[in-house]
Amino acid sequence: MRDVAVVAFAQSEHSFSDLGWTEADLVMPLVNEVLSVTGMDRSEIGFTCSGSNDYLVGTPFSFVAALDTIGAWPPIAESHVEQDGAWALYEAWVRMQHGDIDAALVYGFGKGTVGDQVGISSLSYDPYYLAPLVPGHIAMAGLQARALKDAGFDVDPDPTPPPATDGAAAVILAAGDVARRVCSRPAWITGLDHRIEPHAVGSRDLTRSPSTRQAAARAGVRPGVVDFAELHTRFEHEEMLLRRELGLDEKTVVNASGGPRKADPIMATGLIRIGEAAARIHDGSAQRAVAHAASGPCLQHNLVCVLAADTASDLASEGER
Repeated sequence: MRDVAVVAFAQSEHSFSDLGWTEADLVMPLVNEVLSVTGMDRSEIGFTCSGSNDYLVGTPFSFVAALDTIGAWPPIAESHVEQDGAWALYEAWVRMQHGDIDAALVYGFGKGTVGDQVGISSLSYDPYYLAPLVPGHIAMAGLQARALKDAGFDVDPDPTPPPATDGAAAVILAAGDVARRVCSRPAWITGLDHRIEPHAVGSRDLTRSPSTRQAAARAGVRPGVVDFAELHTRFEHEEMLLRRELGLDEKTVVNASGGPRKADPIMATGLIRIGEAAARIHDGSAQRAVAHAASGPCLQHNLVCVLAADTASDLASEGER
Protein backbone atom coordinates (compact mmCIF):
# COMPACT_ATOMS: atom_id res chain seq x y z
CA MET A 1 0.00 0.00 0.00
CA ARG A 2 1.09 3.57 -0.64
CA ASP A 3 2.27 5.55 2.41
CA VAL A 4 -0.30 8.29 3.14
CA ALA A 5 -0.36 10.58 6.17
CA VAL A 6 -2.56 13.15 7.86
CA VAL A 7 -0.42 16.29 7.63
CA ALA A 8 -2.85 18.96 8.87
CA PHE A 9 -6.04 19.13 10.93
CA ALA A 10 -8.37 21.95 11.91
CA GLN A 11 -11.77 22.15 13.54
CA SER A 12 -14.22 24.95 14.14
CA GLU A 13 -15.29 26.48 17.42
CA HIS A 14 -18.37 24.37 18.03
CA SER A 15 -21.66 26.03 18.86
CA PHE A 16 -24.49 24.57 20.94
CA SER A 17 -27.03 27.00 19.48
CA ASP A 18 -27.80 28.17 15.96
CA LEU A 19 -25.66 31.22 15.25
CA GLY A 20 -26.88 31.49 11.69
CA TRP A 21 -23.66 30.13 10.26
CA THR A 22 -23.83 29.01 6.65
CA GLU A 23 -21.97 26.01 5.28
CA ALA A 24 -19.39 28.45 3.91
CA ASP A 25 -18.95 30.05 7.34
CA LEU A 26 -18.18 26.64 8.81
CA VAL A 27 -15.84 25.31 6.14
CA MET A 28 -13.86 28.15 4.58
CA PRO A 29 -11.77 29.18 7.63
CA LEU A 30 -10.73 25.56 8.18
CA VAL A 31 -9.68 25.02 4.57
CA ASN A 32 -7.61 28.19 4.71
CA GLU A 33 -6.05 27.04 7.99
CA VAL A 34 -4.93 23.58 6.84
CA LEU A 35 -3.53 25.00 3.62
CA SER A 36 -1.65 27.65 5.59
CA VAL A 37 -0.24 25.13 8.06
CA THR A 38 1.18 22.98 5.27
CA GLY A 39 2.17 25.88 3.02
CA MET A 40 0.37 24.16 0.16
CA ASP A 41 -1.38 25.88 -2.71
CA ARG A 42 -4.90 24.87 -3.67
CA SER A 43 -3.57 23.71 -7.02
CA GLU A 44 -1.55 21.00 -5.21
CA ILE A 45 -4.73 19.34 -3.94
CA GLY A 46 -5.46 16.51 -6.36
CA PHE A 47 -8.77 15.38 -4.84
CA THR A 48 -11.40 16.86 -2.52
CA CYS A 49 -13.98 14.84 -0.61
CA SER A 50 -16.60 15.98 1.90
CA GLY A 51 -19.08 14.42 4.29
CA SER A 52 -22.42 15.93 5.38
CA ASN A 53 -26.16 15.29 5.60
CA ASP A 54 -28.74 17.36 3.72
CA TYR A 55 -31.52 16.36 6.14
CA LEU A 56 -29.87 18.33 8.94
CA VAL A 57 -30.60 21.69 7.32
CA GLY A 58 -33.53 20.57 5.19
CA THR A 59 -32.17 21.72 1.86
CA PRO A 60 -31.15 19.62 -1.15
CA PHE A 61 -27.49 19.53 -2.09
CA SER A 62 -26.41 21.66 0.86
CA PHE A 63 -22.90 20.30 0.39
CA VAL A 64 -22.66 22.32 -2.84
CA ALA A 65 -22.84 25.54 -0.82
CA ALA A 66 -19.79 24.37 1.13
CA LEU A 67 -18.04 23.31 -2.07
CA ASP A 68 -18.38 26.85 -3.37
CA THR A 69 -15.92 27.92 -0.67
CA ILE A 70 -13.29 25.49 -1.97
CA GLY A 71 -13.20 27.04 -5.41
CA ALA A 72 -14.34 24.64 -8.12
CA TRP A 73 -12.89 26.65 -10.99
CA PRO A 74 -10.67 25.73 -12.69
CA PRO A 75 -12.41 22.34 -12.47
CA ILE A 76 -11.36 20.08 -9.57
CA ALA A 77 -11.69 16.35 -8.85
CA GLU A 78 -14.32 16.20 -6.13
CA SER A 79 -16.61 13.72 -4.39
CA HIS A 80 -19.08 13.68 -1.51
CA VAL A 81 -20.44 11.10 0.91
CA GLU A 82 -23.77 11.44 2.69
CA GLN A 83 -21.96 10.29 5.79
CA ASP A 84 -19.56 11.44 8.49
CA GLY A 85 -16.39 13.02 7.18
CA ALA A 86 -14.40 10.00 8.40
CA TRP A 87 -15.82 8.05 5.47
CA ALA A 88 -14.90 10.90 3.14
CA LEU A 89 -11.34 10.45 4.41
CA TYR A 90 -11.57 6.75 3.64
CA GLU A 91 -12.62 7.52 0.06
CA ALA A 92 -9.78 10.03 -0.31
CA TRP A 93 -7.26 7.52 1.06
CA VAL A 94 -8.44 4.89 -1.43
CA ARG A 95 -8.26 7.45 -4.24
CA MET A 96 -4.67 8.27 -3.31
CA GLN A 97 -3.72 4.60 -3.55
CA HIS A 98 -4.10 4.95 -7.34
CA GLY A 99 -0.77 6.77 -7.29
CA ASP A 100 -1.54 9.68 -9.61
CA ILE A 101 -2.17 12.35 -6.94
CA ASP A 102 -0.12 13.27 -3.90
CA ALA A 103 -2.50 15.31 -1.75
CA ALA A 104 -6.19 15.37 -0.86
CA LEU A 105 -8.45 17.69 1.12
CA VAL A 106 -11.16 16.17 3.32
CA TYR A 107 -13.79 17.98 5.35
CA GLY A 108 -17.03 17.25 7.18
CA PHE A 109 -19.64 19.62 8.58
CA GLY A 110 -23.06 19.62 10.17
CA LYS A 111 -25.60 21.89 11.82
CA GLY A 112 -27.13 19.65 14.46
CA THR A 113 -28.89 22.54 16.22
CA VAL A 114 -31.35 23.27 13.39
CA GLY A 115 -32.71 19.79 12.68
CA ASP A 116 -34.75 17.18 14.53
CA GLN A 117 -32.02 14.62 15.24
CA VAL A 118 -34.47 12.06 16.59
CA GLY A 119 -36.54 12.15 13.41
CA ILE A 120 -33.54 12.43 11.10
CA SER A 121 -31.65 9.52 12.65
CA SER A 122 -34.78 7.35 12.45
CA LEU A 123 -34.91 7.78 8.68
CA SER A 124 -31.85 5.53 8.33
CA TYR A 125 -33.36 2.65 10.32
CA ASP A 126 -35.15 -0.40 9.01
CA PRO A 127 -38.06 1.11 7.04
CA TYR A 128 -40.57 -1.64 7.90
CA TYR A 129 -40.26 -2.12 11.66
CA LEU A 130 -38.06 0.58 13.22
CA ALA A 131 -38.40 3.79 11.23
CA PRO A 132 -42.22 4.06 11.64
CA LEU A 133 -41.72 4.04 15.43
CA VAL A 134 -39.32 7.04 15.19
CA PRO A 135 -37.17 5.86 18.10
CA GLY A 136 -34.21 8.12 17.30
CA HIS A 137 -30.58 7.71 18.30
CA ILE A 138 -31.20 8.24 22.01
CA ALA A 139 -33.81 5.49 22.41
CA MET A 140 -31.66 3.11 20.36
CA ALA A 141 -28.65 3.86 22.56
CA GLY A 142 -30.86 3.14 25.58
CA LEU A 143 -31.77 -0.23 24.06
CA GLN A 144 -28.09 -1.15 23.80
CA ALA A 145 -27.31 0.17 27.29
CA ARG A 146 -30.14 -1.94 28.72
CA ALA A 147 -28.86 -5.02 26.90
CA LEU A 148 -25.41 -4.48 28.41
CA LYS A 149 -26.89 -3.86 31.86
CA ASP A 150 -28.95 -7.06 31.68
CA ALA A 151 -25.79 -8.95 30.63
CA GLY A 152 -24.07 -7.89 33.84
CA PHE A 153 -22.07 -4.86 32.70
CA ASP A 154 -21.83 -1.81 34.95
CA VAL A 155 -23.45 0.80 32.71
CA ASP A 156 -26.14 3.44 33.04
CA PRO A 157 -29.30 2.03 31.41
CA ASP A 158 -30.59 5.58 30.78
CA PRO A 159 -27.88 7.20 28.62
CA THR A 160 -27.60 10.96 28.28
CA PRO A 161 -26.64 12.24 24.81
CA PRO A 162 -24.19 15.06 24.16
CA PRO A 163 -25.80 18.39 23.23
CA ALA A 164 -26.64 19.13 19.61
CA THR A 165 -23.73 20.96 18.02
CA ASP A 166 -22.85 22.93 14.91
CA GLY A 167 -19.33 22.52 13.64
CA ALA A 168 -16.89 21.29 11.01
CA ALA A 169 -13.43 19.79 10.57
CA ALA A 170 -10.87 19.56 7.78
CA VAL A 171 -7.72 17.53 7.17
CA ILE A 172 -5.14 17.27 4.44
CA LEU A 173 -3.76 13.90 3.40
CA ALA A 174 -0.41 13.71 1.65
CA ALA A 175 1.68 10.85 0.31
CA GLY A 176 5.35 9.95 0.64
CA ASP A 177 7.85 12.75 0.14
CA VAL A 178 5.12 15.38 -0.13
CA ALA A 179 3.97 14.51 3.39
CA ARG A 180 7.52 14.78 4.68
CA ARG A 181 7.97 18.15 2.96
CA VAL A 182 4.84 19.82 4.33
CA CYS A 183 4.80 18.30 7.86
CA SER A 184 7.70 17.84 10.27
CA ARG A 185 6.06 14.79 11.89
CA PRO A 186 3.38 13.23 9.64
CA ALA A 187 0.74 10.96 11.14
CA TRP A 188 1.04 7.98 8.79
CA ILE A 189 -2.08 5.89 8.22
CA THR A 190 -0.76 2.38 8.77
CA GLY A 191 -4.20 0.77 8.71
CA LEU A 192 -7.75 1.80 7.78
CA ASP A 193 -10.88 -0.34 7.55
CA HIS A 194 -14.64 -0.12 8.10
CA ARG A 195 -17.30 -2.78 8.61
CA ILE A 196 -21.05 -2.83 9.22
CA GLU A 197 -23.51 -4.83 11.31
CA PRO A 198 -26.82 -6.25 9.98
CA HIS A 199 -29.43 -3.60 9.29
CA ALA A 200 -32.01 -5.40 11.44
CA VAL A 201 -31.14 -4.52 15.03
CA GLY A 202 -33.12 -7.53 16.26
CA SER A 203 -30.68 -9.89 14.54
CA ARG A 204 -27.68 -8.48 16.44
CA ASP A 205 -26.16 -9.16 19.84
CA LEU A 206 -26.09 -5.63 21.23
CA THR A 207 -23.55 -6.58 23.91
CA ARG A 208 -20.93 -7.10 21.19
CA SER A 209 -19.64 -5.24 18.13
CA PRO A 210 -18.23 -7.75 15.62
CA SER A 211 -17.81 -5.05 12.98
CA THR A 212 -15.52 -3.05 15.28
CA ARG A 213 -13.51 -6.13 16.13
CA GLN A 214 -13.13 -7.07 12.46
CA ALA A 215 -12.23 -3.52 11.38
CA ALA A 216 -9.65 -3.34 14.18
CA ALA A 217 -8.09 -6.62 13.07
CA ARG A 218 -7.92 -5.56 9.44
CA ALA A 219 -6.54 -2.13 10.32
CA GLY A 220 -3.86 -3.74 12.48
CA VAL A 221 -4.62 -2.32 15.91
CA ARG A 222 -2.82 -5.34 17.38
CA PRO A 223 0.00 -5.99 17.97
CA GLY A 224 1.56 -2.77 19.14
CA VAL A 225 1.23 -0.19 21.90
CA VAL A 226 -1.61 2.31 21.47
CA ASP A 227 -0.74 5.54 23.29
CA PHE A 228 -3.98 7.38 22.58
CA ALA A 229 -7.38 6.40 21.23
CA GLU A 230 -10.06 8.77 20.00
CA LEU A 231 -13.40 6.95 20.04
CA HIS A 232 -16.72 8.05 18.56
CA THR A 233 -18.58 7.48 21.84
CA ARG A 234 -21.67 9.64 22.06
CA PHE A 235 -22.93 7.62 25.04
CA GLU A 236 -20.98 6.41 28.08
CA HIS A 237 -21.68 2.70 27.64
CA GLU A 238 -20.11 2.73 24.16
CA GLU A 239 -16.58 3.35 25.49
CA MET A 240 -16.62 0.17 27.54
CA LEU A 241 -17.83 -1.86 24.57
CA LEU A 242 -15.37 -0.33 22.10
CA ARG A 243 -12.39 -0.69 24.43
CA ARG A 244 -13.07 -4.41 24.60
CA GLU A 245 -13.62 -4.92 20.88
CA LEU A 246 -10.59 -2.83 19.91
CA GLY A 247 -8.41 -4.67 22.41
CA LEU A 248 -7.24 -1.52 24.19
CA ASP A 249 -5.49 -2.00 27.50
CA GLU A 250 -5.74 0.15 30.63
CA LYS A 251 -2.68 2.21 29.66
CA THR A 252 -4.33 3.59 26.53
CA VAL A 253 -5.64 7.12 27.11
CA VAL A 254 -9.12 7.42 25.59
CA ASN A 255 -10.60 10.70 24.33
CA ALA A 256 -8.03 13.01 25.88
CA SER A 257 -9.58 15.75 23.73
CA GLY A 258 -12.90 15.37 25.53
CA GLY A 259 -14.39 13.32 22.70
CA PRO A 260 -17.95 13.54 21.40
CA ARG A 261 -19.23 14.04 24.94
CA LYS A 262 -17.60 17.49 24.79
CA ALA A 263 -18.78 18.39 21.30
CA ASP A 264 -20.69 16.36 18.73
CA PRO A 265 -20.97 18.21 15.40
CA ILE A 266 -22.79 15.46 13.54
CA MET A 267 -21.13 14.52 10.21
CA ALA A 268 -17.80 15.86 11.49
CA THR A 269 -17.43 14.04 14.83
CA GLY A 270 -15.79 10.95 13.34
CA LEU A 271 -13.38 12.98 11.23
CA ILE A 272 -12.45 14.95 14.35
CA ARG A 273 -11.52 11.68 16.05
CA ILE A 274 -9.01 11.00 13.27
CA GLY A 275 -7.76 14.57 13.39
CA GLU A 276 -7.33 14.57 17.17
CA ALA A 277 -5.45 11.25 17.04
CA ALA A 278 -3.21 12.63 14.28
CA ALA A 279 -2.57 15.75 16.35
CA ARG A 280 -1.04 13.55 19.06
CA ILE A 281 1.42 12.24 16.51
CA HIS A 282 2.13 15.73 15.17
CA ASP A 283 3.01 17.19 18.56
CA GLY A 284 5.15 14.22 19.58
CA SER A 285 3.00 13.10 22.52
CA ALA A 286 2.22 9.76 20.83
CA GLN A 287 4.08 7.29 18.68
CA ARG A 288 0.94 5.35 17.76
CA ALA A 289 -2.75 6.19 18.03
CA VAL A 290 -6.11 4.74 17.05
CA ALA A 291 -9.17 6.63 15.84
CA HIS A 292 -12.70 5.25 15.59
CA ALA A 293 -15.81 6.59 13.85
CA ALA A 294 -19.35 5.21 14.10
CA SER A 295 -22.64 5.60 12.29
CA GLY A 296 -26.13 4.19 12.60
CA PRO A 297 -28.08 2.78 15.57
CA CYS A 298 -26.24 0.93 18.33
CA LEU A 299 -22.79 1.25 16.70
CA GLN A 300 -24.04 -0.26 13.45
CA HIS A 301 -21.20 0.97 11.23
CA ASN A 302 -17.63 1.27 12.49
CA LEU A 303 -14.43 2.65 10.97
CA VAL A 304 -10.99 2.13 12.55
CA CYS A 305 -7.89 4.11 11.61
CA VAL A 306 -4.40 3.39 12.96
CA LEU A 307 -1.92 6.26 12.87
CA ALA A 308 1.80 6.17 13.63
CA ALA A 309 4.90 8.34 13.49
CA ASP A 310 6.50 5.65 11.31
CA THR A 311 5.20 4.48 7.94
CA ALA A 312 3.73 1.03 7.43
CA SER A 313 6.82 0.06 5.40
CA ASP A 314 9.09 1.24 8.23
CA LEU A 315 7.15 -0.86 10.72
CA ALA A 316 7.30 -3.90 8.41
CA SER A 317 11.07 -3.52 8.09
CA GLU A 318 11.43 -3.36 11.87
CA GLY A 319 9.36 -6.53 12.17
CA GLU A 320 11.63 -8.32 9.74
CA ARG A 321 14.68 -7.33 11.76
